Amino acid sequence: MKSIRFNSSIALLAIIILLACKKSSTTTTGTVTNPVIVTSVGANVPEIYKKIYGASSITSDGTYITIKTTGLPDHKSAYYATTNTLYEAFTGTTFGGFTFNKNPNSMVSQNYTFKIPLNPAVNAAHTATPMGPMGVAINGIPLYNQYAGGGAALSGEIVSFDQGWGHPDPGSRYHYHVEPIKLTTAKGTDALMGFLLDGFPVYGPKENGATVATASLDAYHGHTGVTADYPAGIYHYHFSTDAPYLNGNGFYGTAGTVTF
Repeated sequence: MKSIRFNSSIALLAIIILLACKKSSTTTTGTVTNPVIVTSVGANVPEIYKKIYGASSITSDGTYITIKTTGLPDHKSAYYATTNTLYEAFTGTTFGGFTFNKNPNSMVSQNYTFKIPLNPAVNAAHTATPMGPMGVAINGIPLYNQYAGGGAALSGEIVSFDQGWGHPDPGSRYHYHVEPIKLTTAKGTDALMGFLLDGFPVYGPKENGATVATASLDAYHGHTGVTADYPAGIYHYHFSTDAPYLNGNGFYGTAGTVTF
């Protein structure tokens, strides 16, 4: 009996070690490195949302898509601790050609829960985008609007955008205000980049091989048209190199919620 129990314990320990190794593995896609990401996708989640690879779980209740993330970037950053394998010093120029100047904020794992409409629809009220997370990128990083803290112009913070064109806020929450350059480099400048809280998709700065001019977009920095993911057409947002960079004048649709 002792021998049987001993062998069973060894077998159980081997399984635990094997599972642990699988969870801590990393993969590389283009310039993007995926750290410890174990995505659990519910049975009723549409294929488009499975492109959100940086989530710990994605589920659907038929009305909302719920996305849970830690908010840590899957690419190298000067804001990671120097002991982290994804730490990389940055001394070059950042978004807009400015010389990088690191801000004093740290970057800490979060517990985000994004709840967005499964079937987004226009809302004539076009409620204001919040200060803080207004959407989520496909790598699980929150998307922020065009304003710095207190509603100030973003120009004063741009210098602190790292090599991924993101940075952490005083609450240690890493985020993007502008094009997530590591994602567009790896996935394509016309690829799906994420979703805002109203459920409408976000794309890179190009469409049909051409840069989308801000002047061609509406007040909410989007337009309706066909995309690779939505052949029947859908309203969608675009990143741009000029303000509002993504959005800042209000949601096109009815926004869901985010908690952290």
